Amino acid sequence: MITRQFVDRQKLQEFHPFTRLRTLLEDIPAGRSCLEDGQVINLSIGEPQTQPPAFVAEEIEKAAKGWSKYPLSKGTPDYLAACAHWLGQRYKLPENFIDPTKHILAVPGTREGLFMTALTVLSTPKKDSEAPVFLTPNPCYHVYTGAAAAAAAEVVTVSATKESGYLPDYTTVPEEILERTELCVLCSPSNPEGAVAEPQRIKDLISLARKHDFVVVFDECYAEIYTDTAPQSALEIAREMEVVSDTAQSNTQNDSLANILVFHSLSKRSSAAGLRCGFIAGDEKWISMINTTCQVGGAGVPIPVQAAGTRLWQDEEHVNINRALYKQNFDLAQKILGQSIPVEIPAGGFCLWLDVGNGIEVTKKLWKDTGIRVMPGAFMSHANNDGVTPGDRYIRLALVYDPNFMEKAFMSIRNILDIKQDVGIND
Repeated sequence: MITRQFVDRQKLQEFHPFTRLRTLLEDIPAGRSCLEDGQVINLSIGEPQTQPPAFVAEEIEKAAKGWSKYPLSKGTPDYLAACAHWLGQRYKLPENFIDPTKHILAVPGTREGLFMTALTVLSTPKKDSEAPVFLTPNPCYHVYTGAAAAAAAEVVTVSATKESGYLPDYTTVPEEILERTELCVLCSPSNPEGAVAEPQRIKDLISLARKHDFVVVFDECYAEIYTDTAPQSALEIAREMEVVSDTAQSNTQNDSLANILVFHSLSKRSSAAGLRCGFIAGDEKWISMINTTCQVGGAGVPIPVQAAGTRLWQDEEHVNINRALYKQNFDLAQKILGQSIPVEIPAGGFCLWLDVGNGIEVTKKLWKDTGIRVMPGAFMSHANNDGVTPGDRYIRLALVYDPNFMEKAFMSIRNILDIKQDVGIND
């Protein structure tokens, strides 16, 4: 299913999922939760509840003199070097494949980076001409749509359903739309479903982007949270494509990154959502242009924050601990919720995408009876002309608490799913 629409910048709340969720639940009293104090349990937002390593505070303190200085928009040399080194180690890239002075830009989390990228890449619509197209998955992270709205682009969504492996197949997009496409996004592991793109899908998308000369954002902010096999990056695939190309003709490393921008963040990987620290890596031309946009209207990552970020990118121990914790949570979800409904454990990310028949009705019932707040899949999705979305049947659970906490929450959710009432669960 492909949908096409323009989003009014003055009506962003109409698609903002958390605004819609507040509106949905505001007149429904929250039930008493399974916690001793009965406080509500928020599983609607992907905000890790574990703490980042203690050295984060130490590094910020050591770099405290930097609070009085405006940060360089591009990033400190140490931070950029740490990001480049991490990419090389994680994805086994050849030395100097990523030049930290040319191919990396520090950003305050992927959200801000995505927004600035859209403002940079998407051209200003000209009078009497069609607007540029931004291709996104459906369902998707709401910032993609918001960024398109800010740039006055047409949002064209491609459904990511169970049948498509919970990922969009952009090769199905009509040629006339591809000719107008300027920006496209692929999230892997995907949000909300946790699907991981296979190498061929990434390769096909890079080839499609170069054929039609549009930029692909590979949102890889969940890449370090996976169940069994580490997800591959678009950078790895680009390197492989470069090697194949080199057998036929001369190529350069800069060419190998053409049309590619990869996003990473410490928010999920390091449980440091409040740090607001990440980076973009890829096409030198676009890195430079996005940096210019940030210089005009953005805020650089503070120097002490970059100092902490540098240390986090250099440390893997805390990442392994986090990954093991999320694995425990998924095992518990399978054990407990799997007694009531089919549970698909995702290949990556820390969210559970549950088919409950009617996501909105189940969301209301969970809130009313158990004080648990979840995200209806419909609120992360775009509707077709009949008002149907790929997320209608689903709820998203963010498994962001420790396993003991999540076990109690799963028990409460299962009790609701076991109740055979006409709330759409068994539709």
